[in-house]
Parts: sequence; structure tokens; C-alpha cells
Amino acid sequence: MDAARAHLETVARDGRDPALGARRLAAQQRAAQDRVARLDAALAQLPEVVATKKKSRAKDAVARVSTTDPDARVMKMGDGGFRPAYHVQFATTADRARVIVGFDVTKAGTDLGQTTPMIAQVERRTGTRPNEILVDGGVEGIDPHAPHSGDSPPVAEWRARMATDAAKQGYKDRAAVAETVNAEAKDKRGLQRQNVRGKDKVTTVVGLFVLTYNILRLIALTTT
Repeated sequence: MDAARAHLETVARDGRDPALGARRLAAQQRAAQDRVARLDAALAQLPEVVATKKKSRAKDAVARVSTTDPDARVMKMGDGGFRPAYHVQFATTADRARVIVGFDVTKAGTDLGQTTPMIAQVERRTGTRPNEILVDGGVEGIDPHAPHSGDSPPVAEWRARMATDAAKQGYKDRAAVAETVNAEAKDKRGLQRQNVRGKDKVTTVVGLFVLTYNILRLIALTTT
């Protein structure tokens, strides 16, 4: 931040040099001001990131924020690296229509805690509360069917039920439902990388994808 402010002061002093063009000076000042603003915003996000790290007891305790997109969170990727990212959630029907009935863009690095608000959103959008949902367990290396510390009786019962053959057969539907939408979003529609900054803009881009996807599903269903 000190270096960014010093650079901004240097650019401001250069603005008094008549040998430099007005357009060039204006561009340099905008760039310097934008850098200071983004650093300010990134530093303002640090307390929230530190609190989240402590609450989750993450093994990696280093608090990271993005200076290019302060709204984003630095997340660990599949290749082992860390990059600014958002977590996109889709709720898709498991019937023949296979349309998206809910979506969200969060700063969370995992699926944990996302199910309840998504169910509420689906009910608000469709007027119908899902009878069943297919979601990831969200935890690796732990028996997903054994009761976990802090589980309520209904959750413990659900874990045991998911160990049955009927539940396992039903869960197989998740790959055909959810992963096809994820592949469409990332591989065909370019949502793997964003060309915009800020959670609001990213949410708008994802919303446009959802609208496009559902229109294409409607066309496919009415022509087959």
C-alpha cells in the first residue's frame, strides 16, 4: 500500500510536467488511483478472511486476499495452486427437463452450509419445496454414513439412510444431473474463467448462463 500511494504521488507530480501529454497523464493517474482503491478494498477484506480461517480451523492458516478482485477469495485449486475465485452453486431438477431452478455465487471455498439457503431459494422461485435432494457429502476421508459430532438426530438418521442400497442407487442420478450442468458451464460457456471483477458482476454473468441454459433446454425438449 505504501508503494502504491508513493506511486500515485509521483504520478500526480508528473501531471505538472508540460512535456507529457494530457491523455497519457490521465491514463497513468487512473491506473494509479485504481491500484490504491483495490488495495484498500483488499485490506478491508482481511479481517473477514482471518475470522473464517479461525472458525473453520483450516490447516492452511495463511489469510489471503486478492488485490485484483477484493470480493473474490483466494481458493486452493485442483492443481494445488491458489487463485482468486468464487464458488458457484446450481440447483438442477432430476427429471427429464433437467433445468436450473436455483443458483448462487458465494465466497465460501466449500459446499458446507450451502444446502439450506439453496432449498429456500428453490422453494421461493418455484413455489415447491423439493422432496429429495442430491448433494455432495462435502467431507473427504471421513465415513459419510457414520454419525458426526454435533449431528442432530435427523441428520444422524439421514446419514444412516444414505448407506442403504436404495439411497446409493438414487445418488447415482447426481452425476447425470449436476455434472452435466457443471460441464456445460465450465467447458462450453466459459464460466471457468471470468472477465469481470466483483461478486455482483460475476453473479450477473452466471445468471445470464442460467437463462441461456434453460432456454436451450426448453428448445431441446420441444423439438424431441
